[in-house]
Amino acid sequence: MKKNISFQILLFFLITLTGYSQSLYKEVAEINDSIDYYLEIAIFNKEDKKSFNKAIVYTEKAIDFATNNKLEGKLADCYLVLGEIYYDLEKTETAIEHFIRSINIYTKDDANSNLALAYYNLGKCYLEKDKPELSEIYFKKATSIYQSLEFDEAIELINLQKGIIQKNKGNIILAENIFRNVISNISNSDTLVDTKIEAYYQLGEINFLNHNYTAAINDLELALKTNQNNNKNIILQKKILKKLSEVLIENNDFKNSNIYLNRYIAISDSIGEYYSKYLTDNTFEKIEFDKQLKTIELLDKEKKNQQKTLRFSKLISILSIALISILSLLSLSLYKNNKIRITTNKLLKEKNLELTKEKEKAEKASKARAEFLATVSHELRTPLNAINGITYLLLQEKPRANQLNYLKSLEFSGSYLINFINDILEINRLESDKVMVENINFNLTELLENIRTSFNEFILSNNINFHQKIDPKINYNVIGDPTKLSQILINLINNAIKFSKNGDVWLTINEVENNDGNVKLFFEIKDNGIGIPKDKQKEGSVEINRTYGGTGLGLYIVKKILEILGSEIHLNSETNKGTAFSFTLHFEKGTNLSKEKTKKSFSKDLFSNKRILLVEDNQINQMITKKMLEKKGITCEIIDNGEEAIEHLKSNLYDLVLMDVHLPGINGTEATSEIRTFDTKTPIIALTAISLNENREMLLSYGMNDVITKPFVPENFYDTISTYLKN
Repeated sequence: MKKNISFQILLFFLITLTGYSQSLYKEVAEINDSIDYYLEIAIFNKEDKKSFNKAIVYTEKAIDFATNNKLEGKLADCYLVLGEIYYDLEKTETAIEHFIRSINIYTKDDANSNLALAYYNLGKCYLEKDKPELSEIYFKKATSIYQSLEFDEAIELINLQKGIIQKNKGNIILAENIFRNVISNISNSDTLVDTKIEAYYQLGEINFLNHNYTAAINDLELALKTNQNNNKNIILQKKILKKLSEVLIENNDFKNSNIYLNRYIAISDSIGEYYSKYLTDNTFEKIEFDKQLKTIELLDKEKKNQQKTLRFSKLISILSIALISILSLLSLSLYKNNKIRITTNKLLKEKNLELTKEKEKAEKASKARAEFLATVSHELRTPLNAINGITYLLLQEKPRANQLNYLKSLEFSGSYLINFINDILEINRLESDKVMVENINFNLTELLENIRTSFNEFILSNNINFHQKIDPKINYNVIGDPTKLSQILINLINNAIKFSKNGDVWLTINEVENNDGNVKLFFEIKDNGIGIPKDKQKEGSVEINRTYGGTGLGLYIVKKILEILGSEIHLNSETNKGTAFSFTLHFEKGTNLSKEKTKKSFSKDLFSNKRILLVEDNQINQMITKKMLEKKGITCEIIDNGEEAIEHLKSNLYDLVLMDVHLPGINGTEATSEIRTFDTKTPIIALTAISLNENREMLLSYGMNDVITKPFVPENFYDTISTYLKN
């Protein structure tokens, strides 16, 4: 009896569980269907209707479904689609953000074609941002996945982009070879026939730029023929017809140029009002011609109606003759104007070519100067790292009093040199036109307190009375660039203190405008020091800099930063009476944040019993870095090349790796990239005297966690490694 009861209970449980599983499966399937449905509507609105607002709305609905039901795979698909929408809208930064989100989710699972597509799209974005190095990195990742999936057709998409990169770099022969390989690898029945058509188009553009008009016409006509024999992509057809018309004009074949132009106009009319913004100025002639035809039709209709009455026939004939005469004169005028326009355009092209050549010469000269300064700065950093490092270590050894003076002088000289090098690099950076202005919510009073604290020792050593006056109406946070504002104030306050020994320095900030959430603030840094002679106020004084110290580059940096922020510096100075620098800046009002002051401190327990691998080929830098680590109780092992470091880390564990970027054999970035194939957890920090072609974003893209710049300040060095030893 008990066995029968137990069997019945078990049977009931299995039936219930089976029903629940089927219900759960059905529910998950319905959720997946909902997400796919929204994505299909979004893609339809993007591709067919060109309604990007609706496309974004439906994609966001799909994201909400995927997030609420914790379907990460579907969420990655949603971010991929959203990135493609923003890419079409030419919002490249937003597109990059969503592609990276999709990649971060996809990489948790095995590599798939969607991950490859996300890498491919990210490469296209960085190509748009004129960052070919990053673009090539992501194209390589996409290629690797497609090859592993044996998806050879998709690789031709990436090869096309690589050809465009080489074309933009000026490597025309290499670009031509890539485009011809793409054409030969894709058949006319291939699903990627649009890629083949684009390759023909790119070859036509290259020949057009090289003034080889016959070859350009041949390539473009092949592109047009291939497109007509297949799905007839209207967007591509428009682009090809437009380019053909331009090339034929340059080849003096106005008849055929007009034929292609009329086909282009006809397609533009057929695909609706959305594409009207892409029409060229040549459509003016068609619009005028259409107006004339409508006028003739109207008159003709009127003439037929009025033929019933012979009384008006003579008047109609006269009007018709007059209209034809006017149209003939108008046509003749348009023809002459067209001839004049062609001649004028030719002259303008010649002048533009001359200006382009002069601009290229100026850019080459500027680039050569920047490369020279960056190279010199880079080469000075390695010996300076040794000087500053050894000085720091000797000062920690409790030197004798007579030795202490020498070491302090050496420490001062090293700091002076590194500040001078940093000023040179800062000027190069400011003149590169790649400086980004941040918009961050910050407290102005707190920022001034931090700056004032950093000058305490300098103020005391120069016996300065420092006065700070801030308008009491400024009781709000502001939105702006606190880093650049700090650079300006630090440079100006430093000069005021330096040139006003035993005197007074005033820092004044006043509110001059306040409306609709925007404010305009006036800043003034004033002293009663030696002043600046009138004849030295523009070019500066070498003698003053030598007497009082400094490079004299601080004011130039201030001027460049203010130009970037849309302002300018004003100077008022008299000899032996003092100097006043002033400027104004616009800010948005921000939201007030609670003040949180944290003080950096390092616990001995944090560093003790930790193991760090140092990959460094310079023996002096090996010795300095190892000594600094051992002083904190850290065990340090040294390897002097990337190849041995890779093999060593396959069988040894460390709490952290310090990786020099410039190594013999394979460099630090290549070694890090290889290590990340088998170890994704161990923190790797780059050690580098950053050169012209290096930047933090590029180094982190290889898998490094952080960057320490040589010569490094000991406190900053310990602070950075402590962040990763805590984890």
